[in-house]
Amino acid sequence: MAPITLSTVDKVIQHLYEIQSAVHGYLGPETQTELVRKLQNLTLALSTLSTHTRPDPTYNQSLPPDRDSYSRDDPPLASIQLPPEIIDYVDAARNPDIYTREFVELVQRGNQDLKGKKEAFAGFRDVLAREMRSAMPECRREVDRAVAATGGIVTPPEAEEEEGKS
Repeated sequence: MAPITLSTVDKVIQHLYEIQSAVHGYLGPETQTELVRKLQNLTLALSTLSTHTRPDPTYNQSLPPDRDSYSRDDPPLASIQLPPEIIDYVDAARNPDIYTREFVELVQRGNQDLKGKKEAFAGFRDVLAREMRSAMPECRREVDRAVAATGGIVTPPEAEEEEGKS
């Protein structure tokens, strides 16, 4: 059984849109035959979708049996996972793009917060290392090694002496 792709679902959505348009612009008997044809097409598409989406116990998700039937741009429907929040947005007749925008803004705020914390800890590390090096010269190597291991820049002793003179 070949996996159902997004293009298959798109066809069902297209049929629904065509039916909506036909009902909205209903003109009488001449539109009725067209509407009946569109409903039959929708029924056939839904039937096809239903028969192909039954669980297949032999289907291995890591190696799809019919790899050539879909491309990377059109993944199998079973591989797409939507967060429940997006489904709730759509159920509440809200635009899922709003959710995406709010989520991106939330991630950006979180990233800015983490960046600030990282910079604060780096500053604290540098101040602590400088104070420890001056207070305990015998531990200078260990302090330099700890600073280097945490991504800091070890200040050469000559630069420290010049800072002390000014």
